[in-house]
Amino acid sequence: MAEPGLLPAVQMERLAPAPLASPCPRIPRARVARRCAQRWADLGCSSGPSSGGMNQLPQKNPLQPRPAGCSHSRLSSAESSSMDGFWMEVERIQQRDELREEDSGGNEGQLPEGEAESQWLQDTGLSGLLGGLGLDSDHKELLSTLTQTQVAAVCRRLDIYARSVRRQHKTPARDVRDVFGVFNSVKMSSENGDSSMKGAQLSSRASKSPPAAEPGGLQEQAGREEAFNMDSAYSEQAAVLLQKSRPSQGGTSAWGKCSLPKFTIPKGRLGVTRIGDLSLQDMRKVPSLALIELTALCDVLGLDLKRSKAGKWKAAETRLFGVPLDSLLEADHKVLPSTQVPLILQALLSCLEKRGLDTEGILRVPGSQARVKGLEQKLERDFYAGLFSWDEVHHNDASDLLKRFIRKLPTPLLTAEYLPAFAVVPNIPDLKQRLQVLHLLILILPEPNRNALKALLEFLRKVVAREQHNKMTLWNVSTVMAPNLFLHQGRPPKLPKGKEKQLAEGAAEVVQIMVHYQDLLWTVASFLVAQVRKLNDSSSRRPQLCDAGLKTWLRRMHADRDKAGDSLEATPKVAKIQVVWPTKDPLKVPLTPSTKVAHVLRQFTEHLSTGSKGQEGSEDMNSLLLHHRPMESANILLYEVGGNINEHRLDPDAYLLDLYRANPHGEWVLKQSPT
Repeated sequence: MAEPGLLPAVQMERLAPAPLASPCPRIPRARVARRCAQRWADLGCSSGPSSGGMNQLPQKNPLQPRPAGCSHSRLSSAESSSMDGFWMEVERIQQRDELREEDSGGNEGQLPEGEAESQWLQDTGLSGLLGGLGLDSDHKELLSTLTQTQVAAVCRRLDIYARSVRRQHKTPARDVRDVFGVFNSVKMSSENGDSSMKGAQLSSRASKSPPAAEPGGLQEQAGREEAFNMDSAYSEQAAVLLQKSRPSQGGTSAWGKCSLPKFTIPKGRLGVTRIGDLSLQDMRKVPSLALIELTALCDVLGLDLKRSKAGKWKAAETRLFGVPLDSLLEADHKVLPSTQVPLILQALLSCLEKRGLDTEGILRVPGSQARVKGLEQKLERDFYAGLFSWDEVHHNDASDLLKRFIRKLPTPLLTAEYLPAFAVVPNIPDLKQRLQVLHLLILILPEPNRNALKALLEFLRKVVAREQHNKMTLWNVSTVMAPNLFLHQGRPPKLPKGKEKQLAEGAAEVVQIMVHYQDLLWTVASFLVAQVRKLNDSSSRRPQLCDAGLKTWLRRMHADRDKAGDSLEATPKVAKIQVVWPTKDPLKVPLTPSTKVAHVLRQFTEHLSTGSKGQEGSEDMNSLLLHHRPMESANILLYEVGGNINEHRLDPDAYLLDLYRANPHGEWVLKQSPT
């Protein structure tokens, strides 16, 4: 994230201390919980669970109940009873008259059967299957990348849509057998070369519920690292575990704020791909693939993934608060074209980082309501003019402004469509599978939402890191921030009475997981990168011919050529690395099984250093160093360009020979880090 203090239109000098806000009257905790729960139920439950705007997802096959003492009691007893931060936050929102029964935005609601499946097929890039027309090449390419569990998910949505269409006497959808009769779900090779796990027939096992885990298993593993496999599709992993009639090693047992296990991503030969490593063209393919995989995983787990309908929102008369993220970024790009996070959000986070990280009760202790309203008006008027002085902002007021900014977004930061999916994550017994679902949800988010969420989570992690000074544990931070992320514009979801405590704990758990495991969640799974490669490969080979026989022959010819190219005899002994800077020749490195990207970066850095000493090639090197000051290897990046990928920033631990075999027609290019 760009350093907010350097933004040209935002004055970010060191903030002068301001007088502390007058303390709020102490309200008895039990009274707060009773009042909030009752008001929540009164506001949100009058129409029942089926009419709500942000209902939790109904379960197609309810998951196995957790063991006694474990239901939502994955939290320690102290945590479960310390939901005061959540209820106090809701109470403050109510006192500020933000929690209203009337609808101030749009009426989000769940899509009816048929329409939901139609929207799903559009979101996944398979809208052409709706009208009964023939499959075009784009659909064939996408379908050819799917695993067995993913194919089953598409089939199920097509079946539901077809039944709905028949009832409404519309144009019939294509029969599932017509679509998949010619496609065999392939063993999808992962980005790191491992074939995906074999999935059994889902039709016979989708109705089975995963067995309950034995209590205590996770506590025994809390002290050690556990592998988080991204080489094979999560739905395939879940199907295999279900076939073996046992839960994954993640377990379902109680876990508390101090006993979250550590998950590590095993680095394959092609390394780890993080969000931001892929080009925009390739990243645009990821959400549809992630949505198909999320749906397949929920099918295996017995969860019915129904998205909500995005409500209509009225255009705000303001410039900052209540404005969509993409509109904010459009205005911000006039000031700072490269920014990916709204400048107002960066400024608020920067203000809190400079003054509030060591303050006891930061985020929990409220500011002055009168001051906060005044500051909001001043920001609206002076922020883009660069006239707003952050010296006058107290950290508790900045905390309220931050939460107010999140709540007042026209659509939730986690999106109206998938907020119910985030809310249902705590109902999944297995922690690792909860992480898998969250990982896919993060990839589905629109880019502005994902970038803003990442900036927020990075700040919350900094708050937790200063726990000894500010007394804000991970659980404290999670309970305070959960209402602001899950109660959009202060309005609660409509839930059956008696579910308020479960919602509160579940929302706090989701925030807790996202803060703690954010590095893992902001990666692109290797099996998804492999699917992107296959999509690009199929698209680049698309022959512009009408004869089906010639098309088949050309595909076989390409396949045979690639098979020959993958053999060791056809592999070159030396790799040529293109350099963006004005050097005479490409950098040449030996292409051996042990050559890593890090070796290339180190060799290039040494090459620069050698050139500066007047050795061979010094003219080019001195010219290079004249325009580019000596750089550390951390400032130089190696990219994979072309072939079956548009552009891919490579992990320093990736092996060149394996990269060549994964993409024999690509090139490697050294560039300076954009940051």
